Amino acid sequence: MNCLYQTKRISDLKEKMLSSKRYASIEQARIITRVYQENEKLSLPKKRALSLKAALEELEISVEDEELIVGNRTKGIRYGVVFPESGCSWINQEFETLPTRPQDQFLVKEEDIKEFREKIYPYWKGKSLEDAIKGTYGIEINGISKVVKINQKDHAQGHICPDSALWLKLGPQGLMEKAKKKLKNCKDEQKEFYECTILVLEGAVHFMQRYHDLIESEKIESLKEVGKICMKLSKRPPETFHEAVQSLWFLFVILHMESNASSFSPGRMDQYLYPYYQRDIEKGILTKQEALEILECLWLKFNQVVYLRNQNSAKYFAGFPIGFNIAIGGVDEKGNDTYNELSLLCLKAQEHLGLPQPNLSVRLNKNSSHELMQAAIKVVSLGSGMPQFFNDEAIIQPMIEDLGIEEKDARNYAIVGCVELTTHGNNLGWSDAAMFNLNKALELTLNHGKCLLTKQQIGLDLGSLETYQTYQDLENAFQKQIDYFIDKMMAAEKIVEKAHQDYLPTAFLSTVIDDCLEKGLDVTKGGAKYNLSGIQMIQVANLVDSLAAIKQLVYDDKMISQHDLLNALQEDFKGYEIIQIMLLNKVPKYGNDVKWVDELGNQWACYFREKMKRYTNYRGGPYHTGMYTVSAHVPMGENVGASPDGRNALKPLADGGMSPVYGRDLQGPTAALKSVSKLNNSCTTNGGLLNMKFLPEFFKTETGCLKFENFLRAFVDLKVPHIQFNVIRKEDLLDAKVHPENHQSLTIRVAGYTAYFVELAGKLQDEIIERTTYENI
Repeated sequence: MNCLYQTKRISDLKEKMLSSKRYASIEQARIITRVYQENEKLSLPKKRALSLKAALEELEISVEDEELIVGNRTKGIRYGVVFPESGCSWINQEFETLPTRPQDQFLVKEEDIKEFREKIYPYWKGKSLEDAIKGTYGIEINGISKVVKINQKDHAQGHICPDSALWLKLGPQGLMEKAKKKLKNCKDEQKEFYECTILVLEGAVHFMQRYHDLIESEKIESLKEVGKICMKLSKRPPETFHEAVQSLWFLFVILHMESNASSFSPGRMDQYLYPYYQRDIEKGILTKQEALEILECLWLKFNQVVYLRNQNSAKYFAGFPIGFNIAIGGVDEKGNDTYNELSLLCLKAQEHLGLPQPNLSVRLNKNSSHELMQAAIKVVSLGSGMPQFFNDEAIIQPMIEDLGIEEKDARNYAIVGCVELTTHGNNLGWSDAAMFNLNKALELTLNHGKCLLTKQQIGLDLGSLETYQTYQDLENAFQKQIDYFIDKMMAAEKIVEKAHQDYLPTAFLSTVIDDCLEKGLDVTKGGAKYNLSGIQMIQVANLVDSLAAIKQLVYDDKMISQHDLLNALQEDFKGYEIIQIMLLNKVPKYGNDVKWVDELGNQWACYFREKMKRYTNYRGGPYHTGMYTVSAHVPMGENVGASPDGRNALKPLADGGMSPVYGRDLQGPTAALKSVSKLNNSCTTNGGLLNMKFLPEFFKTETGCLKFENFLRAFVDLKVPHIQFNVIRKEDLLDAKVHPENHQSLTIRVAGYTAYFVELAGKLQDEIIERTTYENI
């Protein structure tokens, strides 16, 4: 693989992409609105299907002369799409501020704002998913928002790994034939579902043909072969590697056009694309260098789709984390380690490009090969924040035992978005359902249910730190506070899921999720084989450090009185600086392999997980839990007053999800791993996240890389589910903050995703800069 290089084609395309301006686009909104207006008497599923078909047939398209893979959901690169079916009200409020908001900015055109206000918004006002949820349960959702962030309120549900292998096997024509056969003999209540799938698949066929027609009409000689491929794919499944990669990209473009959501993930691409690669190599019609160039063209396309979120959500999901997660390596259905040349080519593509997408993941296990690990470590050392690593030894068994996933499906797990775990092609995992701020719940427990920041009563008044006679009394009250907000959260989740069924049925997605076509049932209504919902716990590290401090300094050693600590928290430590120093320095912290401290974390994570087992989602499936933050640790920290771990009010919570609070893991990376290993893996079946930061110098020698491989093998043996790395100097990040113009291509691992550092808001940049950096293992 060392002889492979990045071609001029790729460097030219990358430069074009990075220099493109990013706009908000109303083109698809215009088409959707017109179709709805023309078909008022039809059912909503029919209008949804017809509007996607119209978009596929009418949206303006473009190609670049150098491309080997074509297609996008807008003519422009990295455009944010206004999508009226899911939400218009927030756009109406924020349109003018999109270019200047703190996070994830988009340029706007005055004529687009005018058209939106005069023609699009008046039609959709009160009719979207966003409006339905606000009207039904908006007051209740706002009432718990300091503790619980309910997601998916103004956009469709993504976080899905479609059955890409099925798409490649049948193509849109094959899937259409299957739907037509089902339609002939279906029940009356299934008829509309099949009719809708046929409509959207017809649109997919036309979409592919349009790229052929554009290339032919503009006489682009360099794209003649690509045009032929597009026409072939509209008629039959792919036969070559190039055709398969182009077909795969069409699948993901169309999924984004239908739902305008994040985190549709290709999954184990090195497994299902390998037969096409191997066949072409053996026939002599493809070389490794040509295959790499095709892959790198695909990598560039993954970076051309971003997601337009409202200003508040952009703080929680900062840096455009669109979440095209590709997993390489891992065990096969028999439990044997598997990787191939395509796995290594995926790593080589990331090595060459160093871009935020796709979110490249490597699955490790006890038999992972030295070759794959060293190839991955080489890419890690370059500092793009990729790949991240997942541990088969920690993930597969809990999926089977806790979620009832079949063994073959669990062994074939994929990752969606950041770190969320899913089965491949048969699961609506709803993995981003909500985020639960455990630290805010503790704050309310300590202060009569009142917010330290606003003094408002938002939780149960169970007493305060002054009234709990024992540490056990405090724990009992904390349990009740958690239970109260969980009940509120679950009621909100039912409202949100029902709204998605009513307002955003997804006929196209349903064609590539098993068993929707067999059941004649839309994926939003439970058509998938597995129907999960995932809730994130935020943030166990701060919680553990807070409880450890209270237990030791207040109740056990009585070094701080209950009255003084509560006053210190209420005053944000002003006048109580000595108490803050004691909280920070007199108690062991999570992340240093201190058994009693780490077990506190496991205790509360397991308590939360067990509570989730009592609930069933609106599709009849189970709830489960994850421990990851995206970038929510910053805005969620802004909701929390001073905390007993010594943290000041409004400051960020710990990054990651399983990570220690930055600066407190003083015993090195192995001790941090051991602390994280105390967390029960049943608590992270929805995904867990451990962030670490190393200096680039560590990887300069062969010895350093071998030591790092041993560290990763310890990660596997300790059964920690996930780990990822930033490899960068603090000085470089500080310079990038001051001189962003000199660091436009600098990428950094935020949480479970990579983003351009200079595109992040200042508070998030500061938090990343302050994370602990390891010099050695």
